Amino acid sequence: MPAVLDDVSAEILDLKKQLGATILAHYYQDGEVQALADITGDSLKLAREATKVDSPVIVFCGVLFMAETAKMLNPSKTVLLPDLAAGCSLVDACPADKLERYQEKLRINGRKFQTVCYINSSAKVKALSDWVVTSGNAEDIVRNKVPAGYEILFVPDKHLGRYLQEVTGREMILWDGSCMVHEVFSVGDLLKMRRRHPGAKTIAHPECPQNILELSDFVGGTEAMLKYLGGFGRPTEFLVATEPNMLWQFQRRFPQHTYLPVPGITCACNNCPHMARNTLEKIRDCMVNREPEIRWQPEFDRAKDVLARSLLNPPATAPVQPAGD
Repeated sequence: MPAVLDDVSAEILDLKKQLGATILAHYYQDGEVQALADITGDSLKLAREATKVDSPVIVFCGVLFMAETAKMLNPSKTVLLPDLAAGCSLVDACPADKLERYQEKLRINGRKFQTVCYINSSAKVKALSDWVVTSGNAEDIVRNKVPAGYEILFVPDKHLGRYLQEVTGREMILWDGSCMVHEVFSVGDLLKMRRRHPGAKTIAHPECPQNILELSDFVGGTEAMLKYLGGFGRPTEFLVATEPNMLWQFQRRFPQHTYLPVPGITCACNNCPHMARNTLEKIRDCMVNREPEIRWQPEFDRAKDVLARSLLNPPATAPVQPAGD
């Protein structure tokens, strides 16, 4: 929390008390937003923490699919999102109607499969899926939850899917989607940085293309990155291939290290434009107006069950029947 608050930040904290609200913020939010949050985390951590919130109102500083996840796991709570236009290129890459047609085509051709969808997807896509994964739990789900006799249709991130194929040995049918932020990291610039900083460690998110991952010393989601950094006692340089706001969290927790963002193909400013839509002013306004609010949609009924068994680790009671069976 900043020592001296600006006027808008002070208003937000006052409104939080008035509403009895809890503020959740993703690591890809601007540092000034993360500084005000009660809980920061990646998609998996925030989904799990949202179920533990006692307050009646959740203000979710992230993108739409994340706020929808919080609502599905907490139907009785009011979930506010500062800007409903905060979307995701991966969500856009996999329309539910297109996925449903493709699943039907696979069934007609006698393919026996389960659909595993990345959490960066719409509620309608989650409702068509057997499992929902984050970068934090994807390997565990693929290894331990999907029966060995089934093919895996992995949507929508082809890069994460390819990485999971490599580490688990499971063959996958990959959807042709990618993250607009992680897709654009420049291999040429990374190679130049490695030459300039020969002692540096390169860390990358598994949403990055294969050519970036092959040059990395560590590949993992944001929580895994934090754990990795915590293993270095001595000051170390890190070349970081993920959304640059993540560096705020790195510097806050491990200030002894030096963090250098890997540039994108066109610039070194490859921030997620969707995450950037959540400004302090919009956070304040959504708390004043209690809008935009995430309201229950018909597809949430099926999607919430898939989310709960995938992310909240309930005890297994019976084999999961593939979606659509």
